[in-house]
Amino acid sequence: MRARDLAVGYETVSVDSDAMEAARLMAEHRLPGLLVLDERGEPKAILPASQMVKVLVPSYVVEDPTLAAVVDEKHADRLCQALAGRRVGDCLSSRAEPPPIADPDDTALEVAALMARVRSPLVAVAQRDKAGTHLLGVITASHLLHELLGAAGVVGQA
Repeated sequence: MRARDLAVGYETVSVDSDAMEAARLMAEHRLPGLLVLDERGEPKAILPASQMVKVLVPSYVVEDPTLAAVVDEKHADRLCQALAGRRVGDCLSSRAEPPPIADPDDTALEVAALMARVRSPLVAVAQRDKAGTHLLGVITASHLLHELLGAAGVVGQA
């Protein structure tokens, strides 16, 4: 099976998308992360849900987790205000790497090796040509596992 056969439609956001809407999208669809596209619509980064959670937590609590125990629920309920007026690009880690991109002709094993090497919950599948990078879809780690286990007869095929 090739990457083009494994790729599925997936929620994407742009670097200029509203951060609160991106968080809502992650939460409603229980996504491990979002694929972030640049101004040209090309894959730029992956915004993991864990990074979005980190944006919500005040930096003083990240630095000293014992302070989390003294923050009352009234203040904890206001954590999402940290996203107000922010863009997705503001929420990306300063060390955000470009997302892993598989070629449409890559095999499932090549995609698995890429995913394992970069420790990413998803891989973009894109066709690259002189005009740019054209996103075909995404392969998530859970979808890839399902397909690999199904091929081995461990789980039923989708």
